[in-house]
Amino acid sequence: MAIAEPRSSSTRATRDTGIDLVRALCVLGVVLLHSMMVGVTVTDSGPLFANASDGSWWITPLSWVLQVMPLFFVIGGFAGYTSLRRAQQRGGTAKEFVAARIHRLVLPAVVTIGVVGIVLTVLLANGVPADLVAIAGYRYGQPLWFLGVFLLCQALLPLFAAAHRRAPWITITLIVAAAVAVDAVRNATGIDGVGFVNLAFVWLALQQLGFFFAEGRIDALTRRTRIVIGISAVAALVTTFLTGTYSPDLIANINPPSASLLLVGVAHTMLLSILRDRVASWSRLPLPSRFLTFVTPRAMTIYLWHMPVLLAMAGASAVFAMTTGIALPEPSSIEWWMTRPLWLVTVVALTAGIAFLLAGIEARRIPTPTRSAGRLVTASAVGTVAIVGLLVVGTTPVTASVAVVLLIASLRLARPGRGDSAWQLAAPTPRARVQG
Repeated sequence: MAIAEPRSSSTRATRDTGIDLVRALCVLGVVLLHSMMVGVTVTDSGPLFANASDGSWWITPLSWVLQVMPLFFVIGGFAGYTSLRRAQQRGGTAKEFVAARIHRLVLPAVVTIGVVGIVLTVLLANGVPADLVAIAGYRYGQPLWFLGVFLLCQALLPLFAAAHRRAPWITITLIVAAAVAVDAVRNATGIDGVGFVNLAFVWLALQQLGFFFAEGRIDALTRRTRIVIGISAVAALVTTFLTGTYSPDLIANINPPSASLLLVGVAHTMLLSILRDRVASWSRLPLPSRFLTFVTPRAMTIYLWHMPVLLAMAGASAVFAMTTGIALPEPSSIEWWMTRPLWLVTVVALTAGIAFLLAGIEARRIPTPTRSAGRLVTASAVGTVAIVGLLVVGTTPVTASVAVVLLIASLRLARPGRGDSAWQLAAPTPRARVQG
């Protein structure tokens, strides 16, 4: 296999705007996909909120365009590995990296979940049927799986980065093998719950692939080799569909996640590597540059707030239909498709407006991190448990309150405590701002 000289990201003096642009587009893709899945109708018994994609023909081809989560985790691995290495070269530590990640991911979530909890309380107090409020809470909580998994993956990143430096191929092979084994057990037993173990293995494997990308190993492959790998991944993916191993609907393969997403991630990574120089050039054009400049520092805020925006729009649509008597179009009908452009533009505009107003939350200065590994482990675990609780139990005024308390505790644990001695706090090592 012929290779060229690796292009190491450690030599880059600035952020890779091409990678930032792709990540920003991934965020937009998620917003658009979730927007298309919202279905609202009004029947004689009242408003009906459902997933518009259930049983529809269009979700499969759309999922092949907008299923960007595998690529997002690859880019997360790329950015995290690059950021950690740069910080360590400047005297930073892995503990500071983890503390910064906890701060950047958890702080915006505290605000969003707190506001949602208050809104749900107000709705119940004003006589909105409890079942509708429960549906709203359930729909809001569904996308939060990403926050919990991404927090876990980023907290473990220094550990897996160290394993990657010692034995890159063995490490990623073991994680991939574990993901495939989980799917095998799930298929053999018919117990779908087993598949949720892959919330760890599938996404960790994709993050690990991002380490190879960050080191320049993938870019170092010849163009022909990358094309062959990408086409082979797609061919293998299609084969799993034809044999009935996995669903051709890539959205269905995310809950619980299956090893098919690894093939999606490989194909996307090869394509990104092939187009990387061109994407980098595009990222410097005026319009893409303004787009990524807006999204990059607000990515988590956009992700966390797009679902409340969608739920508010769905509720407003139902109220409009019930008060005016104007029927809402049936999901997947011609009339429904005609309203989608306006619906999508409105979602993006409202979400962008909220992200603009709340930009200061993600931009808050990262506080001095704890030097205690135990506190960081606990902080990561508490933050993850808070999100898992909302997913398992559902988002209600009570569970939202509990989650906010746990998330605040996670933030506090990531800061200095009794386990940090006075001399450590008085004489910290030089720290570089953790990016990505």
